[in-house]
Order: sequence, then structure tokens, then C-alpha cells
Amino acid sequence: MTIHAQALLFDNDGTLVSSLASVNRCWTRWAVEYGITAEEFGRVELHGRPAAEIAADLLPARVVPEAVARIEDLEVEDVPNGGVELLPGTADFLAALPAERWAVVTSATRRLAEARLEAVGILPKTLVAADDITRGKPDPEPYLLAARTLGVDPAHCVVFEDAPAGLQAGRAAGMTTVALATTHRAHELTADLVVEDLSALSTLVTDGGVEISVRP
Repeated sequence: MTIHAQALLFDNDGTLVSSLASVNRCWTRWAVEYGITAEEFGRVELHGRPAAEIAADLLPARVVPEAVARIEDLEVEDVPNGGVELLPGTADFLAALPAERWAVVTSATRRLAEARLEAVGILPKTLVAADDITRGKPDPEPYLLAARTLGVDPAHCVVFEDAPAGLQAGRAAGMTTVALATTHRAHELTADLVVEDLSALSTLVTDGGVEISVRP
């Protein structure tokens, strides 16, 4: 199977990098600070959603702005402690792409996303973060904004995601979707193509864009 694209749009956490160890440390501490029980915390979908939406699910509205600022501080401060690392295939895959052909589209704030990306040596020319949008994934707004920023028709974009919410956003934006089974099992992911991680894919840059293929 070969997918033809003019732009490639990547989620960050769980797609390009793994930050699960850091995320677990920080959100566990945050939940304790705000008196959220393990049962309450367990009912909320964390992965692939903006912190503001998660906090709004768990706390009174008056507390949410302060709580969102707190989790951002905790996560940014935790980056140097380890727990943020490149996923297999990420470095080689991105190195093969022209800078103007790809973007990172993340549910994290710009401050947090840049801290994590810098820690692993990824410097995207285009980054769409939670600060840039009004509706987060699974709404298509983040991916549509990335397509506009790159000047590419959404129909010619490919979304790379590990979370159901992100894949739903990509589909809603009218884009081709590639799911990476890094944080969810393959059968839990609905996409045009499902692979283990980026190491399963190869790219060929042409005058017309990028061809993405599954390695034999």
C-alpha cells in the first residue's frame, strides 16, 4: 500500500515521542494536589486531549484555569527528569522530509510541546498547539489549521496518530489517517492504515509530494 500526500501532520505524544513516564508522574501528583480520587481519575480519557478539557471534566469551572496552569508547570519542569524519548523510526522518518512538508499537531500547550520536542532534538518548522485552537481533538480544528498553515488542501494531508480522538479529528478533517499502535492496541484504532510505529514506514519525496509505503 502506498499513500500519496502533499503534507504530513503528526501528533506528538505517543506518535513521535513517548512521554508516558513523565505524564503519569505529573498527572498523579496533580490529582493528589486537587483531591481527585483514583476512581474519578480513571473515568476520564487522558490521552490525546487538551489539559483544559481534562481538568474541566474533573473540577469546578472556577478552579480549572489555575489547575491547567499547574499541570503545565509540572509537566514542563519534569521534562529534564527523563521519561520523554523518541519512538522507534521517528528520527529517520522526519529526517527524510522537507521541513515545509510536515507539521506537529499536538493537544499540549506550545510551551510544553516545545520543551518535549527540544529534549529529543525535533525542531518542526510548523507547530499547532492547544494555545492555537478553540476546540481540541476529536474536533478537526487543529488539523484543519495545520493544513491552512502549510497551504495544503486537507484532502492531500495525511495524519499520523496513536489515539482514537486524534484519528477521529483527522477523519473529520477529510484527511487520510495512519494509526500507530504505540499506546493502543491495533484493533482499537480506526484508520486507513494501522502500523506498529514509524519504523514500519518508508518515504519517497517527489516533485508532487511524498509517497508513504509500508516496509516489506
